[in-house]
Amino acid sequence: MRTPFIVGNWKMNLTLHEVEEFLDAVKGNLPDPKDVECAIAASSIYMDVLTRFCKEETNLKAAAQNCFYKDSGAYTGEVSPMALADMGVNYVMLGHSERRKYFGETNKMINKKVKAVLANNMVPIICCDETMAKRKTYDEMNWVVNPVIEALKGISEDDAKKIVIGYEPSWAIGTGKSASGAEIQEACFLIRETLKDLYGDDIANQIRIVYGGSVNARNVSEIMSQDDVDGVLPGKSSLKAKEFIKIVNYQNN
Repeated sequence: MRTPFIVGNWKMNLTLHEVEEFLDAVKGNLPDPKDVECAIAASSIYMDVLTRFCKEETNLKAAAQNCFYKDSGAYTGEVSPMALADMGVNYVMLGHSERRKYFGETNKMINKKVKAVLANNMVPIICCDETMAKRKTYDEMNWVVNPVIEALKGISEDDAKKIVIGYEPSWAIGTGKSASGAEIQEACFLIRETLKDLYGDDIANQIRIVYGGSVNARNVSEIMSQDDVDGVLPGKSSLKAKEFIKIVNYQNN
């Protein structure tokens, strides 16, 4: 049984004061982690505040939005996975479409980051997407699994069990236009079938696959009802505590 997993991605938003207000508002309003696991992916400058809160509020996990593939060195401006682990970070998001688009991240680079995160005993959330152009040409199925295959090169079966795959069609991110439940299920099913090809049914059925792209409190229940969807990655809707609380408590809506 895969535990539902909801990760709010704050991206490059919120001030320190707003972060503190958010955390104060969600305190005591999150579901039991046995029912729904919740996390916030925050900017690295807020990791200290977030991890300290998560140690007290055990219903919430801390996620980083990115990291480098080396633990230390002359890499000005990069974030060390070893330092994140030392702070108590649980998850690291890797390969988000915005990282690929704006910062030129490649599948090879993401694979190196996945290995670095696992080596530091954190869990990678490996993001993959598709373009609207690919969907229009009915060629999206080959495209969406490629980043998954490339990101998992050299990853053992034991480590594969720990990972999370995030499916985020780029045309749905921040646009207010979410994919339909059937479209989401189709892509997530294909990702799971790919994982079965790589690791076998038993391991593939343990790996959580989450969807991101204009997720909100109104559509979360439909998305979560899909067989191969194990969670969601809300972006804009995770910036407001009230909306985030509604999303993570979708089972009670």
